[in-house]
Amino acid sequence: MKNLNDITAEIAKFPCKQRVGALSAVRSGSVDVVGLGPRARVGDLIRIGADPAIVGEVVALDRAHARAMTFQDCAGLAINTPVWLDPVQPLCPLPTWQGRIIDAFGNPLDGRPLPTGQTSVAVNNRPPAAAGRRALGARLDTGVAALDTMLPLVRGQRIGVFAGSGVGKSTLLAEIARRTPADRVVLALVGERGRELGHFTSEVLGEVGLARSVVVAATSDQSPLIKRRAGWTAMAVAEYFRDQGDHVLLIVDSLTRMAEAHREIALTAGEPASLRAYPPSTGGLISGLAERAGPGALGQGDITAVFSVLVAGSDMDEPVADMTRGVLDGHVVLEREIAERGRFPAIDVRRSVSRSLPEAATPAENALIQEARQVLATYEAAAPMIMAGLYAGGTDPEIDRAIAIWPGLDAFFGTTGLLGAAQAFDTLKTCLNPQR
Repeated sequence: MKNLNDITAEIAKFPCKQRVGALSAVRSGSVDVVGLGPRARVGDLIRIGADPAIVGEVVALDRAHARAMTFQDCAGLAINTPVWLDPVQPLCPLPTWQGRIIDAFGNPLDGRPLPTGQTSVAVNNRPPAAAGRRALGARLDTGVAALDTMLPLVRGQRIGVFAGSGVGKSTLLAEIARRTPADRVVLALVGERGRELGHFTSEVLGEVGLARSVVVAATSDQSPLIKRRAGWTAMAVAEYFRDQGDHVLLIVDSLTRMAEAHREIALTAGEPASLRAYPPSTGGLISGLAERAGPGALGQGDITAVFSVLVAGSDMDEPVADMTRGVLDGHVVLEREIAERGRFPAIDVRRSVSRSLPEAATPAENALIQEARQVLATYEAAAPMIMAGLYAGGTDPEIDRAIAIWPGLDAFFGTTGLLGAAQAFDTLKTCLNPQR
């Protein structure tokens, strides 16, 4: 039951007066509005007409007009339809949001009332001061063999999971969300198909995973404004917990859909297209979001972030993948060929990198990692000859050893549910020295 202070805070959110303008132009998905004058700001919400009103967001301004994109279709709108300027409702998280599913504006999606706090957080916030941030922390146990050995994830690190469709990306992200030690988990599901939201939260993430998570969802049928805002909202919730001293695991699935939403918004606002139709501001969107994650300042917690990136045709040089790879602390590549032969998670260890190495591992562990990479490189270089039957055993001892070790090593990289890095490295050592 709410107390008087909570009720007073709710009443204060409603404006005493509103600015009214009128439509001067209607396009496919966007409108121009006159009469809002200097009151309008980029990011403000508008309501067009009534019964029911169409909601939109201001994306560009000049002296005469405010240009807005709408959350719904513009069918039925006419010139001179009245437009009301609405303030954006503040985002006021609480620790009790854990275990809940919300939309990009902080409204509940799970059919239950959602209490809000009295202190608002900035959705599009600035990162902590670079000079005041702490260093990366200790290694985290994810339960995924490849991540706990060859590609370690440490506290405060930001990594990307690069994958095409249907190669097990969501399952890997759920495994990380369930098992990685963190005080809080925040998941942004950006552009997911509607039916997959329930499946991911109930089946893939599971009851235990959902209980420690705040899920921010924007489905594929929603406006690009909502999809982009969902990523920002998830980061703002993670920052709220970080500022309380918590270690937060943030998972954004996917950064590509957020960038695609931003592309549509920026082009509507008049920004020129470049980089395969992505506007120049896409780089700023990606780096700005990534920089908000990571270690906090002294007295704060940390945000360990995992961003998924969709790569069509395994093209790691497409604009979003290329920009993302340059601002993160590592990238994990999921390969379709590996998935097609039945090994999950389909991590291509040779093409993946964790920039927490070598500091995140001991000298003995780094030696094992280097040895495993050499075995993989030897086998993959000789694979065409091996598959064609052109290699004769005994010709090269290194290739003979790689052929003997590779099946066990490949199976090891598909292992999940391990009890931590110590067990994972013991198993890796056994794979590299099966005769011992």
